[in-house]
Amino acid sequence: MVKKKWAVKRLTVNLTATETQKLSQYCAKTGRPINDVIRELLRSLKVDSAEGSEISPDSKVSELVGLLV
Repeated sequence: MVKKKWAVKRLTVNLTATETQKLSQYCAKTGRPINDVIRELLRSLKVDSAEGSEISPDSKVSELVGLLV
C-alpha cells in the first residue's frame, strides 16, 4: 500500500504586530506549532455548501479571533 502525501499549498499571510504576538503567545502557551493552529482554525470554519448562500466575512473573522483568545 502506498501512502499519499499531502497536497501542500504554501500561503503567505500578512499579520499586524499585535496579531503575530497573539498567535505566538497562543502557540507558546499550548506548545503547538503555528501551522497546526492555523490549520485547526481553518478546519473549524463553518461553510454552507448550498449555492447562493453568503457568508459574512466579519462573522468568520470573529470566529477566528474568538478561537485565539
